[in-house]
Amino acid sequence: MLPALLIAKKRDGRSLTRDEIAALVSGYARGEVPDYQMAALAMAILLKGMSREETAALTEAMLASGQRLPRPPGSDRPWVDKHSTGGVGDKVSLVLAPLLACCGLAVPMLSGRGLGPTGGTLDKLEAIPGFRTGLSAREIVTLVQRVGCVITGTTDEIAPADRKLYALRDVTATVPSIPLITASILSKKLAESLDALVLDVKCGSGAFMLTLDQALALARSLVETGTQLGLPTRALITDMNQPLGRMAGNAVEVTEALQTLAGGGPADVWECTRELAAELLQMTGRADSHADACQTLEQLRASGRPLEKFHEMVAAQGGRLEELPSPAPAHEWTLPQGGYLAAIDTQQLGLTLIELGAGRKVLADRIDPTVGLEMLVRLGQQVQPGQPVLRVFAPRERFEKVRPMLGAAFTLSDQPVIPPPLIHARLT
Repeated sequence: MLPALLIAKKRDGRSLTRDEIAALVSGYARGEVPDYQMAALAMAILLKGMSREETAALTEAMLASGQRLPRPPGSDRPWVDKHSTGGVGDKVSLVLAPLLACCGLAVPMLSGRGLGPTGGTLDKLEAIPGFRTGLSAREIVTLVQRVGCVITGTTDEIAPADRKLYALRDVTATVPSIPLITASILSKKLAESLDALVLDVKCGSGAFMLTLDQALALARSLVETGTQLGLPTRALITDMNQPLGRMAGNAVEVTEALQTLAGGGPADVWECTRELAAELLQMTGRADSHADACQTLEQLRASGRPLEKFHEMVAAQGGRLEELPSPAPAHEWTLPQGGYLAAIDTQQLGLTLIELGAGRKVLADRIDPTVGLEMLVRLGQQVQPGQPVLRVFAPRERFEKVRPMLGAAFTLSDQPVIPPPLIHARLT
């Protein structure tokens, strides 16, 4: 059937077959289906949705457009990974990958760059001079075998149809579609030849999914589709109504990740990392229960081995951690009035980071790894008039430029406020 007829079929709310979806995606990957037709299909999917079977077929078609990472013969270590839907201050991957490697798991972690107000794992790691995030498939497999973990970008050979479609969705306002998000995430994760996957689906003012219901809908789609396609998948719904940890930026987040690996750092960063790791330990038979997994992870962090593993991974990918740049000059920002911190517009803080130079407005923008923010208060905390609530690392002129943006990010109440939990739900 011609692409135009299939698009019309979807626009009418009728389901597409597995073969029809495969034909559209493979034709698009080969350049036989033009952008305008695929944009029309994406819009139809956004408006009409997809069944579970259609979503799985779309994921399979995107996966089939490229190659999978080759699993080395004779390897007895389970291959695992995690995916986060993104947030401000989310440096969990930097802690999680070496932690899991020390548990006897192999972690071929394919990560991304900042998207909108959310930070990108690759941007953080590229704050380390020399760190290579463009590894080939062969290099990924070799380093996973040697070190136990890598964190790198997706190779050109993995899910090329998704790469083309994502760029198209970004300029056609079709990014929020749950079936399209599901297929985009899982086509790349399935290409890693994993034995288990855990998802960190964030909700709140700094997440793509603003509400818990939206986050649950996405998490269910991901868990059901991953499981249907043979990849054991679990998900946590975690809070993004405030930055994760104290630091947000690039070099400052690497430093905070190192502190967390060393046994310190913010409690929420470690809790989020530990809970995600505990799911994977149970899924791969490395722990009999959640309590056993958490105990193992606490003891492991106290041993110092995950910090050593992070240093080993950085060196293996060409990074010179000793040359990590220091933060830009610090400026404290205060609120004139007092009260209880009732709400943080975390997306506004993410946009502030972009304005400071920690993220990109356009793809060609260069990132300044030295700029960032440090949260000095948390939700629910009582703030005194004139008390600093934020520390901004930036040249003076950039700090002055973002002052009005900061004023819109904090809401105070004269009544005590109960902060939200870090973990909202688990889907297994």
